Amino acid sequence: MRRFKRRKGIKRQAAYDEKYLWPMFSTFIRLRDTNNNGYGSCFTCGLIRHWKQFDCGHGIPRQHKATKYSEINNRCQCKKCNGFEGGMREKFKEGVDRIYGDGTWEKLEISSKQVCKRDKFEYDVMTDYYLAEVKKLCSQKGIDPMEIQAVKKWVNRKDEAKKL
Repeated sequence: MRRFKRRKGIKRQAAYDEKYLWPMFSTFIRLRDTNNNGYGSCFTCGLIRHWKQFDCGHGIPRQHKATKYSEINNRCQCKKCNGFEGGMREKFKEGVDRIYGDGTWEKLEISSKQVCKRDKFEYDVMTDYYLAEVKKLCSQKGIDPMEIQAVKKWVNRKDEAKKL
């Protein structure tokens, strides 16, 4: 009986998304929503923290793939609001409408119901885009991007792919 070796790598797109794109996007949102010293306030309760102590909170939950990577739907949230308080959806909704105009939340809810299927290429393109954005924000805030875990993971993956 012959045994086959399992190939290393990620087979499911969702796992690929969670491994590379989500950490980069989360880093971008948390850096975007903080000042030049890296401090910002929670979108829902106003608590002031360093960007590394925030979560990337969603108004509309992450299982809705169409709005998972919407920059309007994602903001800095403290761990209490995002986790224990369930995202404080009503306050999140009010904040989105206050910043982007009345009716924005309803448009987000409608778009969240759209079917969204992305392939590996799209995830790669999006990850590269957010890597560039993270690097821009890092240079503005005086942060070395290679100190950020998501950046290191993506750069190492790209280097390994070039070797093959």
